[in-house]
Amino acid sequence: MTPMMKQYFDAKKACPDAVLLFRMGDFYEMFHEDARVGAYVLNLAMTSRERGENAMPMAGFPHQQLEAYVGKLIEHGYRVAVCDQMEDPKQAKGLVKREVTRVVTPGTLTEDFLLNPKESNYLASVVVDDSFIGLSWVELSTGRFYAAGFPRARLYDQLARIMPSEWLVCESLKLPEWVMNKMMVSRRPDWAAGLDFALKQLKDHFRVMNLDGFGFNVQLPEDRQAIRAAGMVLDYLRQTQKVSLEHLDSLRVYRTGEALEIDESSRRSLEITRTMREGKREGSLLSALDCCITSMGSRMLADWIANPLTSKKLIELRQDAVEELMKDSKVCQELRKDLRGIYDLERLLTRVATMRANPRDLYAIGQTLTMLPKIWKQLRPMKSPLIVRIIGEIDFCPELAKTIMEAIIDNPPVQITEGGIIRPGYSEKLDELRDASHGGREWITNYQAKVQEETGIQNLKVGYNKVFGFYLEVNNSQQSKIPDTFIRKQTVKNAERYITPELKEHEEFVLSADERQKEIEYRIFSELREITLQYRHRMNLTAGVLAELDVLLAFAETARQRNYCRPKITEENELEIIDGRHPVLDMVTPDGDFVPNDIICDEARGMILLITGPNMSGKSTYIRQVALLTLMAQIGSFIPAREAKIGIVDRIFTRVGASDELARGQSTFMVEMTETARILNMATPRSLVVLDEIGRGTSTYDGISLAWSIIEHMHEKIGCRTLFATHYHELTDLPKTFPNVRNLNVAVQEWNDEVVFLHKIVEGAADRSYGIHVARLAGVPAEVLERAEQLLRQMEERQAELLENGQNGTQTGNESQKTRQENSSASSAPIPNAPLRTLDPKKAGPRTPTHDIQYLMFDPKDPPIIEELKKMDVNEMTPIQAFQTLLRWQESLQKT
Repeated sequence: MTPMMKQYFDAKKACPDAVLLFRMGDFYEMFHEDARVGAYVLNLAMTSRERGENAMPMAGFPHQQLEAYVGKLIEHGYRVAVCDQMEDPKQAKGLVKREVTRVVTPGTLTEDFLLNPKESNYLASVVVDDSFIGLSWVELSTGRFYAAGFPRARLYDQLARIMPSEWLVCESLKLPEWVMNKMMVSRRPDWAAGLDFALKQLKDHFRVMNLDGFGFNVQLPEDRQAIRAAGMVLDYLRQTQKVSLEHLDSLRVYRTGEALEIDESSRRSLEITRTMREGKREGSLLSALDCCITSMGSRMLADWIANPLTSKKLIELRQDAVEELMKDSKVCQELRKDLRGIYDLERLLTRVATMRANPRDLYAIGQTLTMLPKIWKQLRPMKSPLIVRIIGEIDFCPELAKTIMEAIIDNPPVQITEGGIIRPGYSEKLDELRDASHGGREWITNYQAKVQEETGIQNLKVGYNKVFGFYLEVNNSQQSKIPDTFIRKQTVKNAERYITPELKEHEEFVLSADERQKEIEYRIFSELREITLQYRHRMNLTAGVLAELDVLLAFAETARQRNYCRPKITEENELEIIDGRHPVLDMVTPDGDFVPNDIICDEARGMILLITGPNMSGKSTYIRQVALLTLMAQIGSFIPAREAKIGIVDRIFTRVGASDELARGQSTFMVEMTETARILNMATPRSLVVLDEIGRGTSTYDGISLAWSIIEHMHEKIGCRTLFATHYHELTDLPKTFPNVRNLNVAVQEWNDEVVFLHKIVEGAADRSYGIHVARLAGVPAEVLERAEQLLRQMEERQAELLENGQNGTQTGNESQKTRQENSSASSAPIPNAPLRTLDPKKAGPRTPTHDIQYLMFDPKDPPIIEELKKMDVNEMTPIQAFQTLLRWQESLQKT
């Protein structure tokens, strides 16, 4: 094994789970299995260093293409280790020194071309014990660093809020297969999550004696878990990045209650940042609200939506700023125009801090700083407290702006070692070398003309390559004219290449001037980067307020264009929205086509709204709309409505859909009940609960019983604002027993045998479901629809007979028993013995009016037992008494 290959294997041993890119001269090479990955993913030609049994597969690419190929490997799910040459090969004594300078993973990206400019890119670490999880998340590209401790059951809710690109766990932690398939998980040794190790890592990094100043209390078990997670993520960054992490200069402790909490399934079903079906940003609430100009603004908006406020004061500060910006649309437009000249200052500064900034990065910082005085001047007259704070925190850094713009040319190159970066006039020494280099090149041009004239070879040319330097190239047809002073160096197709003593003498002068010029430019650029680093903290504050301004301007612009209103924020348990519109659908439907709806939900007029109506009529849209408008109000945005009054909500829960959980091996009904249990156990009186079709995954009687009981529990035990959409029309009797339950329904208009869904929410209960009409809209064959109409009429007639007999008291003895048997049979298999024939709906006669097509929950003959059950205090009964009561009821029913 050669010394260089030993170097390679040592580097590979240090990064066994990464594709190793090994720098060799002007190329990065991959060997063995890594070469096969390169051939497959990067479409590179695979060769071999040796032949026969010792053949070693290899593939490579020019070093200038490093960023592009690293990006492709990351996109395909690979980690990438970059092993660079640590010294100039020309000056190396023996083997060139090489080291792994960086391990690139999905959670540690800093380059713009690898990152989505509108989204944060978090690396998260998770530490778990029997009771609590420790969670820490960091965005390396901006320097934001957080930690928190939570009850163990809330792990996936928090990961759904953060949406990390990669998360770290201990080697001993067992994870479900669906998690491994869905997320990029990196394993760390268990000792890396030790408390003592973590404390040392954090104290050393922040240069502090303890972590009290960050808000940690090591006596709390959840804080100890948070510290362990933060230490593990910091150690991972040190191991993989091999650069200073000074830009991680603060650690914020996230506390429960600081933001409105939304669990994992609710975020998904409300499509807050991604659509539920395709997982795309487009079509989500975030996409609808994001008209931010800067990348920093888009990321801050996403953070606001993920963490809505629960402080009335903070919400109103944002509202005041939005309202003031709305009032002067001209200034608002000018500010948004000026923001187009603002680059991604957060990520630019991180690349400066990690010494990865290139000339274009510094130039972008300089241009951004030059735009700040104009923005500041337009904001200066404004009076709202939040805008006043933004004005005070914008820092022009005029000295730095002047230095950068005087030093770096317009449209600078990306490379920092090839020259062509610094403006003429910035460095006297550099200008002298440029003049010398230019003079030398001018001499070479003149020399070419001189030799052409002396030899008579008019197509003779002076060329250059790195191997031979400058040379004279002469076509084969002119070889007879070659003088004796020419020294042949290389044969190429149709030509020969020569050198002369005179040419080599001036070559040394020209190349020496070029190399010295590049060295001076690199030194000047490095000095500029160090100077910029000194302003990092000041510019970070400016970046933050520019992002904030961008979001507020986006809110103002959207509110102005879409006719949004400012919701009144209260601390009461109330929710009142007049002419509210779904924020996403309102954007995509033509003006005036979306039907607005009201909601009034408070202790005086009902905290639980029971919404019935046909499928496809808009029940689900309505209840989601209410949740989204509440969330919008609590991020400080205006909302699509005529007027609104919204009491602050601490949590939003929804129970809608189960498509994602089916992949986790759970049945639809099990998922439904699990999520419902979470809501019943975790909702508080200040929560907003949105439930859609609870109980549909089981039999009719089971479903009605569960839905009834859930609403009863919400009414009696929790008392929070609740929207309950259902197709169980039996539940519309609940307001008779529970005063805080109110019926609403979606209006329907029937006209000439046609049904029109008006999508308007009105008071009262729906009396029909129009399921057959929906089936017709879906394209169900006509003969199936006709048969369904026939069966429906017969079921309704039978139900009407049961109601009439029960109310008139005409059933006795065997007749009553027979009726109950028919009803029971119908409930389990509700298809009457009707002939299979086509029925003309126009000849079938009028439908029998009933409460609904569904069977009654209890036989009309049984009310005495039901009345006794209602009055019974089960908490005062012993098991024996309960058993005896059941026996008595059974005997009573058997005698009837």
